[in-house]
Amino acid sequence: MTQGLSAAKAALLRDGTVIPAHPLALDADRRFDERRQRALTRYYIDAGVGGVAVGVHTTQFEIRRPEIGLLRPVLELAAQEFDARVGDRPFLRIAGVAGPAAQAVAEAELARDLGYDAVLVSPGGLSEHDLDYLLDRSAAVGEVLPVIGFYLQEAVGGRYLPSDYWRRLADQDSTVAVKAAPFDRYRTLELVQGIVDSDRGEQVALYTGNDDNIVTDLLTPFVLRGRSGPVTRRFVGGLLGHWAVWTRCAVHLHELVRKAWAGDEAARVAALSMTAGVTDANAAVFDVRNDFAGVIAGVHEVLRRQGLLEGTWCIDPAEGLSVGQADELTRMVHAYEWLREEDGFIAARLEGWLS
Repeated sequence: MTQGLSAAKAALLRDGTVIPAHPLALDADRRFDERRQRALTRYYIDAGVGGVAVGVHTTQFEIRRPEIGLLRPVLELAAQEFDARVGDRPFLRIAGVAGPAAQAVAEAELARDLGYDAVLVSPGGLSEHDLDYLLDRSAAVGEVLPVIGFYLQEAVGGRYLPSDYWRRLADQDSTVAVKAAPFDRYRTLELVQGIVDSDRGEQVALYTGNDDNIVTDLLTPFVLRGRSGPVTRRFVGGLLGHWAVWTRCAVHLHELVRKAWAGDEAARVAALSMTAGVTDANAAVFDVRNDFAGVIAGVHEVLRRQGLLEGTWCIDPAEGLSVGQADELTRMVHAYEWLREEDGFIAARLEGWLS
């Protein structure tokens, strides 16, 4: 029987919030840096996010390898910080699960035992399996914890998932949300239509993972065909690797978006004015010019410059910043004042986070 969300957490997920995808802190020998890992978690909590996703793509899927053995330590450390710092406010503890069905179920059981609320189920690395297998896998995971479906872009291991797949996933009682991250407007639209077509689509929250179109997704009312006429759905929040950096800025952006939904025209204009800059910054962080080769290192470089990480090291020594990527990140910070404002927020609290 699925362990459900509390009423307060279910309301938070449904109403929408900011959920960064947690990076992995390593030292120069590529060993787990617990001190800086804790500092990152503390940064996100103090920035005002509504949840954190741990063990996902930004955390590096390689933490699951037996010779690496970091899945439990990473999930456990974050859970400790949640317990110590979140307090009484609703806060979504999300763990990523991956691999074939047996592995994904085992990872969900680990997350449940460590106090996580829901799991983001990655479709990556399963190209030999059909859609029925993916759906059966999600149902099996959903017997352990509520499920957040995940449309992963092909550039980092995803695959095409048609509208009917999303309808059938939403029909599963354990599905509480979906993360749309195909980085494709047509596929994003298909996903939303699939949720609309589900008998329980209204119970499934939409979260953007399209780091290249964050503001557009959040501000767009998706008016689609329903069984009895037009249906309007919105992306209520984001579960994003991009929000692992400049996180306080992301919280501010989401606040503007919520005001815009309520009819505040000034807030809508202010959010729209950030659209190009957010996408521009994401292109640098995610290394779009080099087909996302430096996506993880780009996140690390922003955090390194702010003092949260010591370096940009990834588990795979071959992963690092691409040629010219650091210069692009410098250009971003010089171009957009609201990105620089994050530095002051971090500098004033960094010593405490690292203690």
